[in-house]
Amino acid sequence: MAAPENVKHLEECSVANAMGTWFFSVAGALVAIPVGIKRKSLAPLVFFGTTGTMLDIIMGISQCEREHAERQAKLLEAQASAADTSFTETSQS
Repeated sequence: MAAPENVKHLEECSVANAMGTWFFSVAGALVAIPVGIKRKSLAPLVFFGTTGTMLDIIMGISQCEREHAERQAKLLEAQASAADTSFTETSQS
């Protein structure tokens, strides 16, 4: 189970990445506007707008999880090298 500080960091990172991404939201709106005008309906705007927003959120969360996994791998690597160093020092004594 993850420590509370790791969960808090993931939540903060996820919110920051979800708020910081906008590419798919804008792309969805740019596609939806002409389609909506042609069909004389707001349904394409709702569909493409929400789809783009969801893609932005998913991309932000996956980027955050990737960063978190990299951070955990570095921590494990540092712990392993520290353990190897202390084991080497102990065995040489």
